[in-house]
Amino acid sequence: MNRQYGMTPITMPCQKIHILIYTKNGHGFVHTNIAVCVKSIEGICASNRWTCEISDDPKLFTAEKIDTFDCLVFANTNNEIFENDDQRTVFQTYMRNGGGFVGIHSTCCSERRWPWFWANLGGKFFRHPKLQPFDIQVIDDRHLSTQHLPAVWTWEDEFYLLNSLNPDIHVLLAGDVSTLKNNAINESQDVMLGGYFPLAWCHEFEGGYQWVTALGHKAEHYQDLDLVKHIEGGIRWAVRSDGSGLKTEDRG
Repeated sequence: MNRQYGMTPITMPCQKIHILIYTKNGHGFVHTNIAVCVKSIEGICASNRWTCEISDDPKLFTAEKIDTFDCLVFANTNNEIFENDDQRTVFQTYMRNGGGFVGIHSTCCSERRWPWFWANLGGKFFRHPKLQPFDIQVIDDRHLSTQHLPAVWTWEDEFYLLNSLNPDIHVLLAGDVSTLKNNAINESQDVMLGGYFPLAWCHEFEGGYQWVTALGHKAEHYQDLDLVKHIEGGIRWAVRSDGSGLKTEDRG
């Protein structure tokens, strides 16, 4: 597995990229941001000349259908998002065969009874403090999804806390716990990076390419250029359309 996040394979410019925007929510809380999130991703696809399909139907998880996609973007999925183990196996096989995966915000809350999904995503959601402003530290400023951001990015969102973190994740953004109000973090919780907690990351797990951001609770977030560029960079990395997470001048 290649740990150098600027050295993933390059997709040739003439190759067509086809994206699935998947929005399935099982029983439980459903975000009201889904429609605008989807619209934002459609705009990203259009600007990159990618094609996309939008669905909340897990029945499309057949080997024949899923193999037509270069990346699966889970756009605020939540709760149980597959109907049966056959669909889960199709997803797992797709990832193991080198598929691209992007998880946005509440995707971290999906498939909470499936440990393999947690490892693929990078962790399992367990709670968040009240929505509030906080500071985000850019940990990797060379990645396609972060290179446009200031070193410290002040943002209002739900500060997602995950457990069962995959130690293999490459952290891109981390929230500064000290900027949260009202002792929102319990001292007994594991906090990585000395007072910071991962909020966006990527990794290469079991052959696949996974990029995840915990940001994006509010509908208006998907009209914010910083977040849109963040998500666009994540998709570009997951489909290897640029071949790197590095700024152009850093690539050989």
